[in-house]
Amino acid sequence: MKIVVTANGTDLDAMASPAFGRCPTYIFVDTETMAFEAMENPAMGAPGGAGIQAAQFVVERGAKAVVTGNAGPNAFNVLQPAEVPVYLFRGGTVRQAVEAYKAGQLSATGGASAPAHAGMGGMGMGRGMGRAAAVPPTPSTPSPATAASREEEIVALKDLSGGLRKQLAEVIERIDRLERGE
Repeated sequence: MKIVVTANGTDLDAMASPAFGRCPTYIFVDTETMAFEAMENPAMGAPGGAGIQAAQFVVERGAKAVVTGNAGPNAFNVLQPAEVPVYLFRGGTVRQAVEAYKAGQLSATGGASAPAHAGMGGMGMGRGMGRAAAVPPTPSTPSPATAASREEEIVALKDLSGGLRKQLAEVIERIDRLERGE
């Protein structure tokens, strides 16, 4: 079966993304063979409607299930009628998300698991005002980290920073074009 996992990278060892509509990458995985295809999220930088566009994108590409950290109501309202269930995965790699899905360890959500516009990063940016990164919240009380979890966190943060650098470059480019009157 073909499922899609939200990701901060482009392979099975990338960290899964906690956001659906504004994640950097969708990794489509055949659960039988583990063959995969990574595709950039075309809705990540949308000024509005990212959840709807992202959901349409994954449905059009034949995903039979979505594995993500959260999905907002707009995405859920596209996925539910298409009979594409949403399974919540709270952290780890794409490979771990697929394995957890295959083992029946993930729970399907019966509704949106995030409020509308949650992926906007709380930036207060309204319709047409630009883009914001979906940044996972930082825990207020860190737990003791093992060497392996510390390494995983470093990898996840590097993946996230790469996506943020790309977004920043696009924002700067857009500002430059606007200032030139393009």
